[in-house]
Amino acid sequence: MPVSSIDFPELEAAPVNLKTALRHLPLAPPVVVDPATTLRDTLRAIDAHASEAAVVVDPASAVPLGIVTLRDAVRAIVDEDCSLDVPAAVVMTGGLASLSADATVHQATVLMFRRGMRHLILTGADGRLFNIVSQGDLYGMQAADSASLADAILAARSIAELATQTGAVRRFSARRLAEGSGPEALCEWISALNDLIALQAIDLVEAGFELPYVPWCWIVFGSEGRLEQTLVTDQDNGIVFLAAPEQAAELRERFLPFAAAVNDALDACGFPRCTGNIMAGNPEWCLSLDEWKQRFGGWMAVPEPEALLKASIFFDFRPLYGREDLVGDMQRWLLQRARGNTAFLRAMAVNALAQEPPLSWWRDFRLGGGPKYPHTLDLKGQGIRIFVDVLRIHALAHGIEHTNTVERLRSVRAALGMPPAEAAAVGAAFYQLQRLRLHNQVHGEYPSASNRLNPDRLHRLDRQILKEAFLQARGLQQRLRMDYLD
Repeated sequence: MPVSSIDFPELEAAPVNLKTALRHLPLAPPVVVDPATTLRDTLRAIDAHASEAAVVVDPASAVPLGIVTLRDAVRAIVDEDCSLDVPAAVVMTGGLASLSADATVHQATVLMFRRGMRHLILTGADGRLFNIVSQGDLYGMQAADSASLADAILAARSIAELATQTGAVRRFSARRLAEGSGPEALCEWISALNDLIALQAIDLVEAGFELPYVPWCWIVFGSEGRLEQTLVTDQDNGIVFLAAPEQAAELRERFLPFAAAVNDALDACGFPRCTGNIMAGNPEWCLSLDEWKQRFGGWMAVPEPEALLKASIFFDFRPLYGREDLVGDMQRWLLQRARGNTAFLRAMAVNALAQEPPLSWWRDFRLGGGPKYPHTLDLKGQGIRIFVDVLRIHALAHGIEHTNTVERLRSVRAALGMPPAEAAAVGAAFYQLQRLRLHNQVHGEYPSASNRLNPDRLHRLDRQILKEAFLQARGLQQRLRMDYLD
């Protein structure tokens, strides 16, 4: 039985995964040279540290200027008849993209895939060199076939070509599931590959539009915002742009045709349009930064349960394409106002407690589904959603920036007074439900309702695991009830 890497008591010792901050990767210290160092001495330094590259750093500011790789050196010596006595600055590749050391493995992986980069410079908040990360440091966490799949996605030059890759991602995921990949890693890679498809679609569509010359960002919500996508997922997205109040309406009208075209492209690529119309092509979700703040502020100021039920998906967001700092600004603003807002958190708690795990009082399953899906339960609505909703509330209450459900659990465990073993059990239950969802999406009885499961189809062990997972969900709800309603 595949189990998640969360199945151990020391929950704080989080495994390296796509949500890990780059600064926490077990990287060797970088090989650093100044611009005047000769190519000969640069190669000696690289060899002495058994490295692949050296970073050329300005000695005065400690700001990275470029990188010299073994490949660069060989090309310069063989193809350009370059002397070993030339300065490193002559041979280096400059102008490389860099990332903050606080960015995640997911962000670095997507960036390196898109740019075809073998190395990525990491910087601190002051712009100084922090370290360097290579493809080997990141791609060692994936199979070679996912790398070739990413290359095929990025090679697509039309939406029609790109659409064929969605099926390839589904087949890749189903194969990895059959081979025993854990649900945490599999959901992360599905999200990463889907990100690449979405990014490529936006690139292809943007080429046909003349967008306003203002900072803007494509945002994703829901399971995509949490890096928890499974094999069946629809669109949940929006746009944030920077504008003065008097300019917002005009700029929105200029963004909307582009946004609608991206929504159409994603639909063609196998990501169905959101039935609730939570998409960037809807004027309701194509807003200036100030308008987004007003929208969130309204939900928190007048926390009507029905409105929050519809809007809860928006509290799990992350940037996908464009100016990420706009989304960071919005998230910090939101967390500052959510903390201590008792009425808002209480209303969220009421919604999170409205759906109960499908267990009867004698601990058997409580089944439904009507005549269309008889004798079934809903793995998403009656299981996964409970974990997501409860841990979202705790994260908002404690100012936690993470949107991923288990990262939220790790971050709030100590504040909730939850023993590590209990938190590990909660995380394991969440991932076991994800595993059963993924398996059901491949082999389930109802392709049109991929989260509906007849538990009688499970073998005895998985049936017991499912019961225990629902019991963990019930325990989370009981804790939430005591914190906000009792």
